[in-house]
Amino acid sequence: MERAVSSLCAAGNRWGRARGRWEPMQFRLVLILCGCLVSGQVVGALGEIAVEIADPYIELHTGPGRGYPVFYVVERGEQITLLKRRTDWFQVRTARGKEGWVYRDQLARTLNPDGSVVAIRDPSWEDFEARRWEMSFSGGEFDGANVIALTAGYALSENLSLELNYSKVLGRFSSLDMTGISILHQPFPEWRVSPFFTLGTGSLKIKPAATLVQPQDRDEDYSNVGIGIKTHLSRRFLMRIEYKSYVVFTNRNENEEPKEWKIGFAFFF
Repeated sequence: MERAVSSLCAAGNRWGRARGRWEPMQFRLVLILCGCLVSGQVVGALGEIAVEIADPYIELHTGPGRGYPVFYVVERGEQITLLKRRTDWFQVRTARGKEGWVYRDQLARTLNPDGSVVAIRDPSWEDFEARRWEMSFSGGEFDGANVIALTAGYALSENLSLELNYSKVLGRFSSLDMTGISILHQPFPEWRVSPFFTLGTGSLKIKPAATLVQPQDRDEDYSNVGIGIKTHLSRRFLMRIEYKSYVVFTNRNENEEPKEWKIGFAFFF
């Protein structure tokens, strides 16, 4: 976890120093966000629990997902050791030393050494309150244009989180790539419907649509403030609604002040 947090912070620092090198930094931040969304960097240790297979067999995958191939089958009566959990996937080790990943449904009837069924609980409200990482995907409107966004957040304390944001704005006459960093304050984190406030800064790249005369891209800095709510839906999923007001610092006489609203889903781990 510490290595992942350091990566996020280092990325934010490099972004802050790298005006004029926006494209490489944008690429790095998108990789960080997408990598976290796809793989889930934080897992839960289980303390190596030994259980016995009760179903006819279980399948071991090479990774925590249905897209990973099955490379080994463990039959009824054999023992496996539960090593750690990543969302609904468990890493296990067989008596022969094979290590792989098993979906939770295949472990629903595994047995403890005394013959009792192993209790595999779903994420609870206590897990929600103790969450550290949160990833979200959302869509909405930015100054009249469509916007899609990815956000990766890490809880610094019960009330404060650090977030990295990447947004793509698809307008009629131009498109925008926005990368930023923000602080989120959640005054009532224990509420199921919880308000929050954000304060952020970042950089955007404006790409005008092609015309007979080739326009040039523009890089601008921005700051924003926002308000929103999070709602815990079930298990590891949340709904997130937010509104932001931006100030874009242009090279012209007047700054621009676009507004944005988004709604989306998030998961925590």
